Order: sequence, then C-alpha cells, then structure tokens
Amino acid sequence: MREVDRPGGLSYTLRMWNVDERFEAKLIESLPSRGFTVRSTRGVTRVENYGCAAELRQTPDGRYHMTLLPAVLMNGQFTRLWDAGYQKFLLTDDGRKFPALAAQLAGLRRFNEELRAALGVPTYYNEALGSTCHLSTYDRVKGRPGAVPDESVGARSSNHQ
Repeated sequence: MREVDRPGGLSYTLRMWNVDERFEAKLIESLPSRGFTVRSTRGVTRVENYGCAAELRQTPDGRYHMTLLPAVLMNGQFTRLWDAGYQKFLLTDDGRKFPALAAQLAGLRRFNEELRAALGVPTYYNEALGSTCHLSTYDRVKGRPGAVPDESVGARSSNHQ
C-alpha cells in the first residue's frame, strides 16, 4: 500500500498493484501485439484497452515503472475507483464522483488481468476475487473519520460542475 497526498491536505491509500518492479522496454513494446493500445511521449507510456488505462514512465536505465495504476478513463482522464461502503464510485482529479457502472468494473477487471499477465505481475487471491479499489474510506460510526465518505476523500456530486 502507498499513501498519496491530494490537494487540500486530503490523502488516501492505494490498495492495488503494489508494484515496485521495473519492466524491460522490450516487454512494453510487445503490448500492442497483445491487444493493447500503446502511446508514448517523452518517456511516458500510456497503455489502454476496454476504456481503461495505466501509465508507465521510462527510467534512466531504459526500463519502465508504473506511475499511474490501471483505472477507468473518463473523457480521456484517469479516475480512481473508490469504495464508499455502500457503492463504488469513480473519482476525478477535481473531486467529482460518478457511480461506477457494472460495464466499467468489468472492463477494469479484464484490463487488470490482461495487463498483469502481459507484464508477468502476479495476481494475489484478494485481487482475483473482484474489483480492487484505489481507495476505501468509510466508517459507519458517527463522528469518526470516514463517517461521511464524501468528506473523507473530498468528493462532490458529479452534477455540481
């Protein structure tokens, strides 16, 4: 798990793809032959499929490491999958939340499975059971952090533009 700070002093914990590995360039170059769309710009590579994407950056030794974990794309932008305790949502960088649809979760799961297989990253038991969220913040006890899930992650309704 990795702690990530967000604007406004909010932070959350990444709970999926705890990967510190470096991947050979040849492996990244093979991804299009496995059905992925791969775009590279100045050492940053975006891998896409099923409406989802991940980002890898090239290191000085020519290998790649993952900098943005697999996520559902909305309007070409990465989202974070959030388990609010009662429903899963997609969070945008500007704090808007959208209910995660079954088709989006299925696409994310398939993307995760296929990208892991292509990169040789093992899948652990809890990750193979279903959607693993980028963050989980909820607590049903009034007055504790997480009691109001939206406040915990700085989310606001998607209809408040």
